[in-house]
Amino acid sequence: MNYVLKNVPVRTEKPRTTGYTMAMDKGLSLREVEDFIDSCGDYVDIVKLGWATSYVTKNLTQKLQIYKDAGIPVYFGGTLFEAFVIRNQFEDYRKVLDKFDLAYAEVSDGSITLDHDKKCEYIRTLAKEVTVLSEVGSKDAAKIIPPYKWIEQMQTELDAGAWKVIGESREAGNVGLFRDSGEVRQGLVEEILTKIPEEKILWEAPQKAQQVWFIKLLGANVNLGNIAPNEVIPLETIRLGLRGDTFDHFLDLANV
Repeated sequence: MNYVLKNVPVRTEKPRTTGYTMAMDKGLSLREVEDFIDSCGDYVDIVKLGWATSYVTKNLTQKLQIYKDAGIPVYFGGTLFEAFVIRNQFEDYRKVLDKFDLAYAEVSDGSITLDHDKKCEYIRTLAKEVTVLSEVGSKDAAKIIPPYKWIEQMQTELDAGAWKVIGESREAGNVGLFRDSGEVRQGLVEEILTKIPEEKILWEAPQKAQQVWFIKLLGANVNLGNIAPNEVIPLETIRLGLRGDTFDHFLDLANV
């Protein structure tokens, strides 16, 4: 940090498994990636190339190398996994992961109907080769999954070999964990946390109000994802209580 402030939350240090920030790259250019890493790299733990953008991204190999040189792992969005699976091309998907030397993969079923046992089979298969993040929740706003199902699916996917489970929200933050207004489904989150360890969950929270809510609930070192590149540093200030939204939350006025 550039100077000293008292009563600032202690952040975990990279490489970390809690306090994780997953940023979403939706098509940054090579120069934009370099600038992004220069300004925010210290605060980014992993990058997702959103949905299937890797299919059409120019200079993909070079982009992945820039992230790799910076020590930031990258994975392709779960929608790409689903695009391969729905076309009966799972083995081709595995070849893609190998071709681009990816150490992480996302398994999801937010856009397709996939038998859950089959989903866990995919997780088990991929977990032998890469670190798997599995996503729970639907991208269909009309499909409401009851809390017990979220818990059941999260636990079985962790048991199948997922490193972390992702709480679905989409890029906009208006499905899955959230109502179409963006409001957190508070009861759902709190019920999930009664059974699933918080360090095993990566909450997709693209909107500032959602980030604030999770930080106030679980602290500065909650795992958050789907963060836009230009929101990484603003998120870090929210984590540290240096933005109005959390300004008083971590401040022990008696010790100032």
